[in-house]
Amino acid sequence: MDRIKRLSNEVLNEYSERFGTDFSTNKQTLNEITVIRSKGLKNEIAGYITKMLQRQAKFEERKQMIIENEKKSQERKKSRSKKQETEVTEEVDSDPESAEEVEVDSEPEPVVSEEKTTAEEIVDESKSE
Repeated sequence: MDRIKRLSNEVLNEYSERFGTDFSTNKQTLNEITVIRSKGLKNEIAGYITKMLQRQAKFEERKQMIIENEKKSQERKKSRSKKQETEVTEEVDSDPESAEEVEVDSEPEPVVSEEKTTAEEIVDESKSE
């Protein structure tokens, strides 16, 4: 493993709560907890830590957005199925003679889409990185 990655991971494992997504703050924190004489090495480690935490925050944000979208989708499906059930019962109530002939299908047919879901896009994007 690369020296920058190794050192960054060691520092993050011990002091993860002190770092954030701001480079200059991370550099200041690194100065407080370590003794690194090389300015370039210090900047690279602070930059790597910042990049890792930004990626993690972005991933968490996308994950939360996917969860919210899935909940909305499930709510829409439930409301559609309830609406279909009420329409079918109204039709049956309005025409009592043909009530025996009406067959109620409670499960809607699944819609197959060729578009990628948001979850698939994120997985593809993370694999490309």
